[in-house]
Amino acid sequence: MTTTELTLPRAARRERRRGRTGAGKHLHAGPVTYVVLTVFALVSVAPLVWTAIAASRTAHRLAETPPPLWFGGNLFENLRTAWDQAGLGTAMFNSVIVAGTITVSTVLFSTLAGFAFAKLRFRFSGLLLLLTVGTMMIPPQLAVVPLYLWMADLGWSNQLQTVILPSLVTAFGTFFMRQYLVQALPTELIEAARVDGASSLRVVWHVVFPAARPAMAVLGLLTFVFAWNDFLWPIIALNQQNPTVQVALNSLGTGYVPDQAVIMAGALLGTLPLLFAFLLFGKQIVGGIMQGAIKG
Repeated sequence: MTTTELTLPRAARRERRRGRTGAGKHLHAGPVTYVVLTVFALVSVAPLVWTAIAASRTAHRLAETPPPLWFGGNLFENLRTAWDQAGLGTAMFNSVIVAGTITVSTVLFSTLAGFAFAKLRFRFSGLLLLLTVGTMMIPPQLAVVPLYLWMADLGWSNQLQTVILPSLVTAFGTFFMRQYLVQALPTELIEAARVDGASSLRVVWHVVFPAARPAMAVLGLLTFVFAWNDFLWPIIALNQQNPTVQVALNSLGTGYVPDQAVIMAGALLGTLPLLFAFLLFGKQIVGGIMQGAIKG
């Protein structure tokens, strides 16, 4: 027993030894945990599996009762038909540009604004934050008409910048980054960088961005998914000659008797890029979240 431990009360020494012995142990999940996780996984993946099953069948088979519960042999034919009918090649390219630009700009501007609200002191900061959060309570449908008139005055009708410009930064992203940086970024770290002669740009690049990386990853994933799946504003601002994926998929539902199998095939094609994005960056996002949790 060390001299330091001799000066500690008996209860404190007991807790200290318990912390040492338990530091190397790992928590193990019980059977109930695996059952609950399995149920949640099955419920989550069921719509995607059903979409793939429906995309591999014919419209006549989908109309029968009971519906098919296993894959058919028309998957690639329906995928090819959906790709050609909806012009998904152009739509995919446009959606990558729109969703990628919106994601990068939202993460960048929201991080800068969140840092300003969290750590900088300026007049009316509380009022400005309140106004920013208050915009989240306004239904987006109310802004459709004035926003469309504004874009028409700029001469941007049926152009991608019409979809990109209104979403360059979001109130949710600003509030999300502000709440994270309040706890994750110590004020002393910023003051130490200032004492060392770092400029504001260097403080942001070398102090703020590394501390905010886990939250930036989460915000980036959420923003990309939202921008990719957005339908209301793109269907108003764009046409079938220059569509995003969701606008292009809308053309598959036209006609006297829409082919449900082709519609499901198009929906599957529109979902695959999101799955690939999560498979590619999901590990880094989860790792960044865990790194931020350990630092916190």
